Amino acid sequence: MTQPLAGFRVADFSHVMAGPFASHLLRLMGAEVIKIESKRGDQFRNYGSNREFDGMSPAFIAANVGKKSIALDLKDPADKEIARRIVAKSDVLLENFRPGVIGRLGFGYDEVRKDNPGIVFCSVSGYGQDSAQRDWPAIDNIVQATSGMMMLSGAEGDPPVRVGFPMVDTLTGQTAAVAILGALLRRERGGEGAFIDVSMLDASMAFMTSALTPFLVTGEALKRLGNTGYSELPTAGLFATGDGRHISLGVVQDNQFAALARFMDREDWLTDERFATPDARRANFDAMHGQLAEIFRKRKAEEWERALSEVGIPCGMIRRVDEAAALGGPGALLDIDIPGLPVTGKVSVPNAGFRMTPDGPGTDVPPPRIDQDRDEILAWLEQEESAGEA
Repeated sequence: MTQPLAGFRVADFSHVMAGPFASHLLRLMGAEVIKIESKRGDQFRNYGSNREFDGMSPAFIAANVGKKSIALDLKDPADKEIARRIVAKSDVLLENFRPGVIGRLGFGYDEVRKDNPGIVFCSVSGYGQDSAQRDWPAIDNIVQATSGMMMLSGAEGDPPVRVGFPMVDTLTGQTAAVAILGALLRRERGGEGAFIDVSMLDASMAFMTSALTPFLVTGEALKRLGNTGYSELPTAGLFATGDGRHISLGVVQDNQFAALARFMDREDWLTDERFATPDARRANFDAMHGQLAEIFRKRKAEEWERALSEVGIPCGMIRRVDEAAALGGPGALLDIDIPGLPVTGKVSVPNAGFRMTPDGPGTDVPPPRIDQDRDEILAWLEQEESAGEA
């Protein structure tokens, strides 16, 4: 009971990824999350092509560790009453139905706060509850398209490029979690409950601020830079190495460029008018990049990464996800025993992405099977309500 959100309860009506990722972060910080599923269960339970994992797919595991599950038909009066009782005793209601659906089911904000005036009510949707596009269906790759995100990756003239994982879902979930934390803090300081409207599009716009703000200020859209960094410098890009792999260089400051020149035994770059200033290096991009490319082909990627990092020059070897998993610091991954999986031993899932002392994020409780916690939840409701009548 010492994690930051211990004692807070979330009635989680959300499904698939964006909503569940928000409650996942809250759960990792200690909140109790009651996952209110349909009788068929969250669609993410059977996501992907490997049928051996049905009911507990890797995608589902990624956003549901430590939660409790109860399966309810919200159109059935008895089940709807159970859901109402759960919500009445929760601090947060989270949902990501299409706008208007939660209200038609009888759990809109105005209805819910009659029983629970302090509720923090968070609705996650594609385009928000009141926008002109509110009724448009949306999933991650759709909002990657409509937000402009797919026209930021790749180089000028390339076809649109999708970010290779559901980034909009996870960044939207993170946005919702931050908003919920803010509303809970306000309430704890003597405020009331709150209604939170989280749009996947708006969350993406906020996440893309380094690309969007330059346009809003100058009226000029950001150029597509491919594998070159935000600085547009030839010293902040991708280079092939002697072993056929690649290294990403991130030299963007003058002191870093001087250190790079000394390390490469090319101090002539510091006096060469083509390279002596950042603007000169941008103007002579191909020449600078070409000289670096020739040098980087002389050693292996891992050797470059170690040697450059040791002298304070920003760089990183391009890794696959399976290689990158080994780089995480203490507590970055959680080892969880999940019974019934077609794998041996514990599996690892990412933690919340930060460490905190004391009582930081994490759990060792597996994701729930569908309706796994019905008896416990019903018994808890009876106990709470009996105590309230006493």
